Amino acid sequence: MKFYLEEPTLKRKEDVIDYLNEFAYDNSPINGSSLFENILYGQSYEQCLKNIEKLVDVEYAKSVNRLPVKVFFFIRKEDNKLIGMINIRSHFDEELDKFKGHIGYSIRPSERRKGYNKIQLYLGLEKAKELGLKRVRLSCEVDNLGSNKTIKALGGILEESAIDPSDNIATNVYWIDIQRSIHQYQRKYEKYTIQ
Repeated sequence: MKFYLEEPTLKRKEDVIDYLNEFAYDNSPINGSSLFENILYGQSYEQCLKNIEKLVDVEYAKSVNRLPVKVFFFIRKEDNKLIGMINIRSHFDEELDKFKGHIGYSIRPSERRKGYNKIQLYLGLEKAKELGLKRVRLSCEVDNLGSNKTIKALGGILEESAIDPSDNIATNVYWIDIQRSIHQYQRKYEKYTIQ
């Protein structure tokens, strides 16, 4: 199987709604897809798309008290199915925003435990490199075993395990050296990707 990242467009509207409904039906949190989550509360896909397009701009993001972000859909080529979403944030204060990460992601519930998120993160690291990042911080709840395994599988080094004061949840904070990770895992994951 082959996978690739694509930027959000109108043509994926029904795919995104289906994706979000699967999380709602499964009663699963939608990590890494929160910019589209408002669709479940009545916002149109078109409005979410406009907001996402604006949030790429650093100044605009600051003006609405958000982090600038680039969003990608993780697509399986064989059936053109939306499998996951990944957000890449290139600008934030790493000291002030101690528990925020450069990368957030999700995999739809029916496609979990198949190793897909590791491929998605590998592709995300390549996009982060294109955006000029040298290393990235990722954070996840201590109890989120799947996400912890994914981060470690791509070379994540645990920096800290602590209570995030914003939500009082025990959180692991990792760092990944992008160039080292891409070099180390290229042979393992490149065969599953389309650039």
